[in-house]
Amino acid sequence: MNEPVLVPGGCAGLRGALDAGRFVVTAEVGPPRGADPEAVVRKAGVLRGWVDAVNVTDNQGAQVRMSSLGGSLIAQRAGVEPVMQLTCRDRNRMALQSDLLAAGALGIPNVLLLTGDHPRFGDHPQAKPVFDLDGVQLVWAARTLRDEGRLMSGAAVSVRPGWLIGTVENPFAPPLDYRVRRLAKKVAAGAEFVQTQYVFDFGVFERWMAGLRDLGVTERCKVIAGVGPIRSLRALEFMRTGVPGVRVPDEVVRRLRGVPGDRVQEEGVRLCAENVRRLAEIPGVAGVHLMALGYEHGVPGILRQAGIGPRPAARPAS
Repeated sequence: MNEPVLVPGGCAGLRGALDAGRFVVTAEVGPPRGADPEAVVRKAGVLRGWVDAVNVTDNQGAQVRMSSLGGSLIAQRAGVEPVMQLTCRDRNRMALQSDLLAAGALGIPNVLLLTGDHPRFGDHPQAKPVFDLDGVQLVWAARTLRDEGRLMSGAAVSVRPGWLIGTVENPFAPPLDYRVRRLAKKVAAGAEFVQTQYVFDFGVFERWMAGLRDLGVTERCKVIAGVGPIRSLRALEFMRTGVPGVRVPDEVVRRLRGVPGDRVQEEGVRLCAENVRRLAEIPGVAGVHLMALGYEHGVPGILRQAGIGPRPAARPAS
C-alpha cells in the first residue's frame, strides 16, 4: 500500500499532496439546512488533520442547504481546505462564471464541477431546472477562465482565478465503456482530478481503471476513488436500490447480513477500511474520497484501520 508521507517542504493541501504523489484523503461536509456556521465548524473540526481537503456540497440531492461557497469559507476559516462543489442544476452560465470568480477572489483553492441532480428528486420538485451547461462544458468554461482569462462570451477578466479543477465520474453506470470515454472528454476539457461514486465492485472498477490507463488519462488526471461505511442493513438496502449507479456485490451483502444486527456498523466500518487499502494498491488511484455524511466523527477511526495516519492540516485563513 502507498504509505502516507508528508509533502516535501511541509506543504499542505490537496494540490500539494497530489503533486507530491502522496495518497490523498478527501471527505465531505454537508452544509446545514439553516444559517448556523457552527454546524460546518463542528464537522470540519473532526476532520481537521486527517484529510487533505473536504468537499462542501452544493444542495446535495437537490435539497436546499447553505450555499457551497458560504460553507467553503467557513470550513477554510476552521482550518480545513475546502473543495467547493458547483452544479449546473441551479445556475445559468452567467451565474456559474460569477460564482467561479467569487471563489477565486475569496481564496477557495479547489472547485468540483458537476451537472447535478434534477430538482424532481429533492425537496423543491416544482423548481425549474436550469442545466444551461453540463458538467463537461462547465469544466471547459472553468479551464478557459483560469488559464486564458476569458469568459464564455470571449470577454477578458481583470484577474484570473487559480483553483484546482475537479470533476466526478461513475465507473459503474452503463454503458461501462462510455464512462472511460466520458472522463477522457472531461480531462481534455480541463479536469485535473476526479472523484468517483462509491466503490464496492472491484472487478468493474479495476477494468475502468485499466481503460483509463490505456488512454493515458491517469497521467493527466488524479483519480480519487469514492468509499464509505455501510452502517446498517437499512443503509445497505438504500445503497443497493436507492443510489443510482452504485453496485454492491452479493459477497458484500452476505457479509453484512451475516453478522448480528448490533455489529453491522462495526463490520461496515471494517469493510470500508479494507476497501481503502485495496484501492491504494490499484495503479493510477491517487487517493480516496470518504463519503460519511453524518458520521464524520468516524472518519479518523476508518483511516487508522486502513493504516493511514494524520496529515498536514490546512492553515486557517487569515
